[in-house]
Amino acid sequence: MEPEPIFRRVLVAHDADAAHGAPDASDALVQAAHVADALRSLGVETETQPVGLDLGPLERRLAAAPDDTAVFNLVESLGGRAALIHIVPTLLEALGVPFTGCPAQAQHVSSNKLLAKARLAHAGLPTPERWSESSRGGPWIVKSVWEHASIGLDDESVVADACDVAAAIDRKRAESGGEWFAERFVPGRELNVALIARPDAVRTLPPAEIVFDGFPEHKPRIVGYAAKWQPDSFEYRATPRRFGIEPELAARVTALALECWTVFGLAGYARVDFRIGPDGTPSILEINANPCLSPDAGFAAALDAAGIPFVTAVSWLLADAAARSKGPRGCS
Repeated sequence: MEPEPIFRRVLVAHDADAAHGAPDASDALVQAAHVADALRSLGVETETQPVGLDLGPLERRLAAAPDDTAVFNLVESLGGRAALIHIVPTLLEALGVPFTGCPAQAQHVSSNKLLAKARLAHAGLPTPERWSESSRGGPWIVKSVWEHASIGLDDESVVADACDVAAAIDRKRAESGGEWFAERFVPGRELNVALIARPDAVRTLPPAEIVFDGFPEHKPRIVGYAAKWQPDSFEYRATPRRFGIEPELAARVTALALECWTVFGLAGYARVDFRIGPDGTPSILEINANPCLSPDAGFAAALDAAGIPFVTAVSWLLADAAARSKGPRGCS
């Protein structure tokens, strides 16, 4: 039996653009519905709230809400701009409204890949070298600074030699807009570790590996946009997820993920992505605050591997939101 809900009312906030966007955007509606179902099964009065660049409707709705109201924050962008991911938690913190997931500062620093890499380096945590005009050799991989969900990531993102990286960055910027950078590409395995805040302590979930099954020798082994969002593609079919990582490697990446939780001030739930080099050394690729909660996403799979029902995880996230806010509406 699940515990008595801490909040009687929860507003599930998600991207307003989700209903009209690409698969990576529309997935927000799937997340919101899945979370809302879990909340209702906990006996929580639940409504959804699309959030766009105009934050007025959200603020007015919260102003009229009872004090025992919290927000389940699933907002990943505003107006299609991932660089604004931290704005909603900033507003909620200013209003004193309890909310799930990472605080605003952690969202901002972890979502900006350049800020994240700088923090990892400062903490002495392993992360691939960033490309600069003085870099030599290769290969390198070109990424968006802000966008997640592998947006803009494809085979052309992997560049063989440092002298070609600047042109590749310019090409990505022209195609998709926004800020782009490159880091050294680490050939090898790709793993991730999901974490969730329990009422007593943060818990790591079983590490998962994305297997590159039957990739031709010339094809970059990356989890690009097609692998995540295009079910008819080779990449989607050839990148299954598996658990049961060898214990020594699982322990190493789990320990690194826990360090990231502390270094970035994460809360609620998160996922840390790794590449494992040919010598077995892990490198931290990204820190994903508030990762996808859709039923077919990696976080749900990790919960299942750990034997944790989704509704239990949702109850933990509500408890964490209450603990961080010291009660409804931030009252002590």
